[in-house]
Amino acid sequence: MPKKKKIGSYPNAMIVMSLTAALFLIGFCGLLVIQSKKLVSIIRQNIEVRVFLDKEASKAGQDSILNLFKTKPYVLVTSEVAPISFVSKEEAAKEFIEGTKEDFSTFLGQNPLRDSYRVKIGEDYFEESKLQLIKKDIEGIKGVYEVVYQEDLADNINRNVTKIYAVLASFALIMLIIIVLLVNNTIKLAIYSQRFLIRSMQLVGATNGFIQKPYILRGAIQGLTGGIVAGGLLIALQQVAVRNVEGLAVLQEYNKIAILVGIVVILGIAIGIASTYQSLARYLRMALDDLY
Repeated sequence: MPKKKKIGSYPNAMIVMSLTAALFLIGFCGLLVIQSKKLVSIIRQNIEVRVFLDKEASKAGQDSILNLFKTKPYVLVTSEVAPISFVSKEEAAKEFIEGTKEDFSTFLGQNPLRDSYRVKIGEDYFEESKLQLIKKDIEGIKGVYEVVYQEDLADNINRNVTKIYAVLASFALIMLIIIVLLVNNTIKLAIYSQRFLIRSMQLVGATNGFIQKPYILRGAIQGLTGGIVAGGLLIALQQVAVRNVEGLAVLQEYNKIAILVGIVVILGIAIGIASTYQSLARYLRMALDDLY
């Protein structure tokens, strides 16, 4: 005997595969954003303002400047890196010689470099205009000779990061539009095979809500399945990358990745329900002659 067709039951493998593929790509964009933000944060934390001190500055004067730095709101507050480090002129000379392979003391006869502090700046102040104000503020401190930092670096990084985020957001939006259109058409074709069953249910007095319920439930399950599979693939990809790419582990923020996977699952459910409802509404309103 032929198997009886049940309301709300239709092949769903293609729908789940379409949802999974598109949700994975959207989640991958989100993963890139999370890791790029962490990378930018690390870069910003390692940008230093170099504060050169007067040559006649005493140890007490240096300590006074250090204590003053600790009260400044723009100095980085973190447990991961030391926000302020002292570099003596002897250490600076050693670094210079190691970097250039040239010993200036052989022809100068003395060390012209100065003692200095290297101060890391908080991310909220990572803009050229704010760095200029910080430079002016520090140069006003007694015992400070000069403040040096790489100018325009902050604005260049911020500008490039904004471009990257815009590209990723545009790609994710395009994928979201494609997924909705693709799933809509796939569900329409699936429900098309049940158009006469839907009409039969209407003829015996079933309400639209009663007819829609099994389809909506199935759409939610399809979205949930697609979201879980896509989330699993994202985690698997992330773990493989961490194990095979040196240094990538420091970019991982597992709490944000968990939130991203949750968003992917919720997005899958929402798309599954919305697409099913929209596709089903067409057949519930269709005249009998249009079903053929």
